[in-house]
Amino acid sequence: MKTISAIKSTLLAGAGLLIAVSCSDDPIPLTNPDFSEGNEKVYTWSETADSLQQATYNTFLGSNGTFTENNSGNPAFHYWRNAHMLDVLYDGYTRTGDENYLPKMKALLEGIKIKNNNTYNNVFNDDMIWLANACLRAYSATNDQQYKDVAQELWTIIKQSWSDDVFGGGITWKQDTPYQKNAVSNAPAAIIALQLYEIDGNPEDLEWAQKIYDWQKNTLVDPISGIVWDNISIQNGVEVVNSSWVFTYNMGTWIGLNHMMYEATGQAGYLNEAVKAARTLITSPQLTTDGILKDEGQGDGGLFKGILVRYFTQLIMEPNINSTDKQAFVNFFRFNATTAYNRGILRPAMLFGPNWRNAPSGNVDLSTQISGVMLIEAAAMLDEAGHL
Repeated sequence: MKTISAIKSTLLAGAGLLIAVSCSDDPIPLTNPDFSEGNEKVYTWSETADSLQQATYNTFLGSNGTFTENNSGNPAFHYWRNAHMLDVLYDGYTRTGDENYLPKMKALLEGIKIKNNNTYNNVFNDDMIWLANACLRAYSATNDQQYKDVAQELWTIIKQSWSDDVFGGGITWKQDTPYQKNAVSNAPAAIIALQLYEIDGNPEDLEWAQKIYDWQKNTLVDPISGIVWDNISIQNGVEVVNSSWVFTYNMGTWIGLNHMMYEATGQAGYLNEAVKAARTLITSPQLTTDGILKDEGQGDGGLFKGILVRYFTQLIMEPNINSTDKQAFVNFFRFNATTAYNRGILRPAMLFGPNWRNAPSGNVDLSTQISGVMLIEAAAMLDEAGHL
């Protein structure tokens, strides 16, 4: 297994060859499976999002306003999946303006604390990072100070897991694992800092975002393709980058972080990095299968695609990307969304599984359901904005 320096030396040494044979700009032949010649299907994105929101709430609601593991009666509470459920409710509220979402959001926020032994502190830094980001989005939509207070409390805790003396920086995946640092505990943490910077204009938050960004780019990102490697750890006394683990959510948060750094600084290099990663996303067999974001199973992996979709959608809506890239990204998104709409939803139960080409049968985890709702909510937003 290679150390960081060995991996990067290999990549950089072969950069010319890799660029020469790169297929990142090659178009993917995307054909909607349910279009018949001369009869284009009409998609009711917003109405379908409404149905999915209601089905998710009715099917997975558990105790204290939180949501259960699956639709098969398992009441287990998962902090980070519930944090993303707050994002889903936020999506519904901002799309519709329906104030019935607000008490659901507040009950979930307070229920997470109750179910987590009456504290928001969690050994998993990424759990807290997801909740902080969801809270800041909720604050931006509601101006409810409680959301911002929770986010700032979490941010204070999260920053304590940064260390310069191990791997030259980075935030640990868990508070008690100083020798493992993951993409999932860094790019999303920098996004917290950028959200706070947007709200308060505190330069310290931008400095934190820059520091985290630089560390992840230098440690966990392929400089040629923009592929994000999952983690770095110490194994048998050696620094090892786990470059074989490539997940959609790490690509999504890296795209999102670069896009937000561009918005915060106006520096085009960040937008170029976001576009490079997105080009790789839509072509790489590590991330897609025949033009559809890969099946990453149920459990935790079931949530990964939804997280990617959130940040990829924001990039699609960025006015300063060129028309060729924008069209390629829209085509890829549309193919995923229409395929899932036509094939991936179990109707009338309105349930999503991990493979967007096939409706689920049997057990459905909250994680895959959330990803599906995020996809359709994103489609509704893009459709409203005139991109679909």
